[in-house]
Amino acid sequence: MDHERLQRQLTFILEADKLKGVIRRTFVPGQDRYENSAEHSWQVALMACILAEHAQQPVDACKVMKMMLVHDLVEIDAGDTYVYDASANTDKAEREQKAADRLFGLLPEDQAQELRALWEEFEERSTMEARFARSLDRLMPMLHNYHTQGRSWLEHGINREQVEKTNAIMQEGSAILWDYAKALIDSAVRENFLHP
Repeated sequence: MDHERLQRQLTFILEADKLKGVIRRTFVPGQDRYENSAEHSWQVALMACILAEHAQQPVDACKVMKMMLVHDLVEIDAGDTYVYDASANTDKAEREQKAADRLFGLLPEDQAQELRALWEEFEERSTMEARFARSLDRLMPMLHNYHTQGRSWLEHGINREQVEKTNAIMQEGSAILWDYAKALIDSAVRENFLHP
């Protein structure tokens, strides 16, 4: 048994547990609290399993699930950057690269390379799996916003144009999910969950 390898794996797992403490700006439907990044990662991984058939092209659902489980780990160090906050997004890439170096570096080299490659693939949207993963990552907060009567959108003064512009990349991964999202946006504006 390789005790050093096991220790590095367990150190990484315990470090990943800190994702539960990274608070997002999306409210959990039916609860009076924000979701945390670990909950989000679990939910989009589940979405990958359930919704893979709606990808623009066939995808390896297991790979997308893995990607979703690691895509936000960098937030442990870099924090969650609100997608509609232009100023916070200016140094996001730099903060997240530094976080990726540290976090993935905790693992044994082979696993560090595998998970880092999945994270980079997601960030670069370089494959169909990554583009589909990004679609899921954008759809889930929209679902939360809609099913909390636009609570986070309204709280931050977000309007239709911002939501459409920010989330249009969904169509790269799934035209079907983007069409659904656009219908959700239309309904949110009609219901006064989202500023026109």
